[in-house]
Amino acid sequence: MLARRDRTRLWIAALMTGLMGFVNLFSAVTPSLPNRVHWLRSVVPFEVRAEGHLFAALCGFLLLTLATHLLRRKRVAWLMTIGLLIVSIASHLIKGLDFEEVMLATALLIHLLLMRKIFTAQSDRPSIAQGLRVLLGAMLFTLAYGTLGFYLLDTHYSMNFSLIEAMSQTIAMFLTEDNGGLMPKTRFGNYFANSIYTIGILTVGYAAFMLLRPVLARLAPEERQKARAIVEKQGRSSLARFTLLDDKTYYFSPSHQSVIAYVAKGRGAIALGDPIGSLDDIKEAIVGFQQFCARNDWYPAFYQTLPDYLDLYQSLGFRALKIGEEAIVDLKAFSLEGKTGRRLRPALNKMVKLGYRIEFYQSPIAANLLKELHQVSDEWLKHMNGSEKKFSLGWFDDAYIASCEIAAVYDSAGTLVAFANVITEYQLNEITIDLMRHRANMENGTMDFLFISLFQHFKQRGYGGFNLGLSALAGVGESEQSGRIEKGMHYLSEHLSQFYNFQGLHEYKDKFHPRWEPRYLIYPSLTALPDIVIGLVRADSGDRLIDYFKPDS
Repeated sequence: MLARRDRTRLWIAALMTGLMGFVNLFSAVTPSLPNRVHWLRSVVPFEVRAEGHLFAALCGFLLLTLATHLLRRKRVAWLMTIGLLIVSIASHLIKGLDFEEVMLATALLIHLLLMRKIFTAQSDRPSIAQGLRVLLGAMLFTLAYGTLGFYLLDTHYSMNFSLIEAMSQTIAMFLTEDNGGLMPKTRFGNYFANSIYTIGILTVGYAAFMLLRPVLARLAPEERQKARAIVEKQGRSSLARFTLLDDKTYYFSPSHQSVIAYVAKGRGAIALGDPIGSLDDIKEAIVGFQQFCARNDWYPAFYQTLPDYLDLYQSLGFRALKIGEEAIVDLKAFSLEGKTGRRLRPALNKMVKLGYRIEFYQSPIAANLLKELHQVSDEWLKHMNGSEKKFSLGWFDDAYIASCEIAAVYDSAGTLVAFANVITEYQLNEITIDLMRHRANMENGTMDFLFISLFQHFKQRGYGGFNLGLSALAGVGESEQSGRIEKGMHYLSEHLSQFYNFQGLHEYKDKFHPRWEPRYLIYPSLTALPDIVIGLVRADSGDRLIDYFKPDS
């Protein structure tokens, strides 16, 4: 995090850059002082002074564009601003000895040079290379387009162009105020001249976007293997297995003892859960991830974190927002006997009488079973009118499903009617459920039968807990100590039932008498929260935003 003094200097630089942009635009369209112009007339030709106005206007527009990128500490934006200020100083001197504008530009130039170490945020290197190629290609294409056009369409203008004259005319379109004296004779001639500007602006604008684009996350193959080794050795949460799915990229702590699995969307770099690794290395991993994100122009965040490290996050400048509670069934205490099992026994007895049975399949899952599972999954997705979620959940990928243990429910005819894949939590003696899929016309009570059978099966295998996953917004904003954002989320949860049945899902899990553990979103600041939320929605929906509010089960 930047010191307060540096943040203040950064804001001053961005505001001064924006101001300099407005000054340039205003100065370019107003006449220079007569006494200064009188002296310049004997030294600088009118055409050069006129081009000074044009370059001042162009620099003004670009400086306005770059001001926000300076606030994001972009190194490329800093370099471009330095270059534009130098051009601005020269333009103001040439067009009318505008010393006031020169003094302002010089002061800003010195201020930015003194701040050079602050501008560390990188743009995406492959995008920079592509941007430079696009910029060069745009210049060459626009030159070729204009040259051939003027040469072949000279009947629409007041002069006949040779190839050299056509090339000179194209260049004059961008470097002179009067388009080099161009005089179209027809509407088409005027249209073609304007089309040169359109092509130039669009291509150069795209090049500028690529040059300033935030870093895109890329993953080397060996990094996934390295992450897998750490997660399998140190993982101890319901999210650990999901960190190894191929939508994640990895940051490794300086000691390489810990890993943070994240997805970068826009300006948000959202980590799934807490860092995974050695307990005494967690702080170094979080600090390193903060610095890594700052270099890449990202806002760091951690999604579905445990309460264990809240004090640590807050001591490092983060804020915490409760987002729900995770339901964990105590398998050692689970029983169908007595009052606690009274509500569960009828569903189990009913399904057994109807001839339903459950089978458990260890990985790797056979191809013929995988095909049946896929059919059930596709039917479920169609019935729910939705699509796969990602990031904090798995999705039906053949390789992933084949690597999991599968619980499959069959009816009396031997037809597969429902299934769930379950995964371990590595070093924690719990089992976690992921996908739960069923046919559209399943018998009422099928899912209860599935869950009860899962609890019994894994209790016999010696597991201590069964994690039913996050109940979004459960327990959020219900206490007097809750902040305004959490209370706002509580309000939304009560008024978005047409999109997502938060309360119904919570009540369904609650009938299995789990213990509820809070989960949090860790974020750096209120100003960063909108980017974080948008990035999270994009990551969770796989960039299919229209499907985001459709239910998972």
